[in-house]
Amino acid sequence: MIDNPPMLTIHRGWKRADPALVAAFRGAQTSHVCDAMEGRGAVDWQIKPLDPGNGVFCGSALTAWAYPADIAAMFGALAEAQAGDVIMLGCDSFTATAVIGDLAAGMMKNKGVAAFVTDGLARDRAGIVATGLPLFARGINPNSPALNGPGTVGAPVVVGGVYVCPGDIVIGDADGVVVVPHARAVEVLATLGRIRVAEAAMEAQVKAGLEITEKVRAMMAAARVFEG
Repeated sequence: MIDNPPMLTIHRGWKRADPALVAAFRGAQTSHVCDAMEGRGAVDWQIKPLDPGNGVFCGSALTAWAYPADIAAMFGALAEAQAGDVIMLGCDSFTATAVIGDLAAGMMKNKGVAAFVTDGLARDRAGIVATGLPLFARGINPNSPALNGPGTVGAPVVVGGVYVCPGDIVIGDADGVVVVPHARAVEVLATLGRIRVAEAAMEAQVKAGLEITEKVRAMMAAARVFEG
């Protein structure tokens, strides 16, 4: 960099996802949502809920990017957050310090934030769980960060290998977190409906004793087999 960037940069003017559209995804299984997007859309597998019993959420993405070992962007996102937002904080997967603790998580819960997701680490697990905020991170590290910046809020960011724009729809459960691009939400929702029907039918067949599908049976029949 030629010049040091400001401590915090805020981008405004973007639109949150329509609450009705968000509600239509609520309760969707993350694997089904991925199936509706050609099998992709989930953030890195290591990003999991600190409390597996409280990992279900759905909301509109509020994006942020934090310089490694810094929380200016995290607090900037907290200040900008509205009820129903999912704060998506990218920090280049930095793992030497935490990027959020229980006090910040409690303030997010007080503002009505739907969830917090980061490709970094958290600390104060017990306190975070006590807040009731669904919080997804790569793990736990009690090392403390600084508050010096730089950081950005409200611009596109990469979190756990997934490109996220503010206003995208984010769904989470115990399996992980999936991002639905806002521009594809209606299309994905329509496909999701068909997937739910197909999954329910297959589940009923499995419960009734199905051992192998016809598609797999056909694949096995066409396979090149070597004896001996």
